[in-house]
Amino acid sequence: MSALFLATANAHKVDEFRQLLGARHLVLSFRDTSARIDVPETADTFGGNALLKAVAWARYLSIDACNLGVEWVVADDSGLEVDALGGAPGVHSARFAALRGGAKGNSADVDNNALLLRLMADVPEGRRTARFRCVLAVVPVSDPNPGAAVYFFGACEGRLLGLGAGAHGFGYDPLFVPEGETRSFAELGMEEKGRMSHRARAVAGLARWLGERGAGMGD
Repeated sequence: MSALFLATANAHKVDEFRQLLGARHLVLSFRDTSARIDVPETADTFGGNALLKAVAWARYLSIDACNLGVEWVVADDSGLEVDALGGAPGVHSARFAALRGGAKGNSADVDNNALLLRLMADVPEGRRTARFRCVLAVVPVSDPNPGAAVYFFGACEGRLLGLGAGAHGFGYDPLFVPEGETRSFAELGMEEKGRMSHRARAVAGLARWLGERGAGMGD
């Protein structure tokens, strides 16, 4: 069984990764260590921010006293790109409302969704296209440097609703209807969402890569 550390404080993402990767891969997270590393997401791309988080945690976990026995650190950076807003909120998806209000840190999901609904209020149905995008940066604990990183990508095209629907999921899930569906991510639930989401597609690439390396194969 391969052991991965997921560099996120988002409990929803941890649960989603564990479901997507299954029992063949042990996924540890901030819950399994007392360390709290705050990595400023200063890059202007999803890949850049994912790399910052992956390298910071890999360097910490490479210290013998802190090592959880993981081989890889996986960092996810993902967000919503709305065509009518020129690709916003993009890399600022988690702190969309806070940035508008001049505050620091991430915003509550309800605030981000409310801001997006206000900005899209007068946008007609045909121009409400959007996509969720995800980039995973994977860094070995044995070589915690940017040059050792491997990347995996996923995207999910769709459109935005004029009113949130559904009680599952997190983030912008209640507003996003994936292409080919009539229900929002929040109405689909984790299992159905896991078959088509941006993160599911990126994690599928990660799982194939781990398999090719013999990870989790019992050898």
